[in-house]
Amino acid sequence: MKTGSLTVVGTGIQLVGHLTLAAKAWIEQADKVLFAVADPATAKWLQTLNPAAEALPYNTDNQRRRDTYQEMADRILVEVRQGLNVCAVFYGHPGVFAYPTHAAIKQARREGFRAQMLPGISAEDCLFADLGIDPGRCGCQSFEATDFLIRERKFDRTSALILWQIATIGNLGFYREGSEVRGLTVLADVLATHYGYEHEVVVYEAAVYYPVCEPSIAQISLSKLPEIRVTLASTLYVPPRSPAPANSEMMARLGMIVDS
Repeated sequence: MKTGSLTVVGTGIQLVGHLTLAAKAWIEQADKVLFAVADPATAKWLQTLNPAAEALPYNTDNQRRRDTYQEMADRILVEVRQGLNVCAVFYGHPGVFAYPTHAAIKQARREGFRAQMLPGISAEDCLFADLGIDPGRCGCQSFEATDFLIRERKFDRTSALILWQIATIGNLGFYREGSEVRGLTVLADVLATHYGYEHEVVVYEAAVYYPVCEPSIAQISLSKLPEIRVTLASTLYVPPRSPAPANSEMMARLGMIVDS
């Protein structure tokens, strides 16, 4: 195994309060810390934990976000190849909607370096808590919104449905305010064929940065989705349309009591 290593950690959604003790320890002991976080306060706090902390480049001149994400992964590998123990810090859960983290870990391992990822608190974890949802009750399906549409993903309308990144539907570049209406209109039309335009949905944003902040929870009908203001942090939660019926034959096979 070569000298040099990579550990990827997440800050969680809220400043300081969501950072795990394990993640904090890796940040403090790393030879180099590279971070991609959502606010200046978190960036400054990371630099108090480790003076060798600096922001990863985020080049918005590229035509596609994927190219920028690859540049971030490449920057991480530069430090690892120098034999340093590198800690890469990302907002939220470092493995959820974070292409650079997975790309960097895979490349580091291919080159013979030790690389690992530690879990963090994601927006989905906050959604379950803030909306009072137990995914174990009726199941839960989770898709990136553009992927959901262009690949015609199969889903069960008797289970909860979560759609991410609804502000950038169809956008392979960088978010520009006002560009989201077409994508939201298409999404509403597609969902309405399964649920109806009057089905109540929730546009959700986790409480970010500080514990005193409140989450944004807007309950609307699908017909109103193209009209609502969304941001890069907006997620769509679609409740089940109806409960799934139980199969009495399967219940009997499992030895469960079947109500008469």
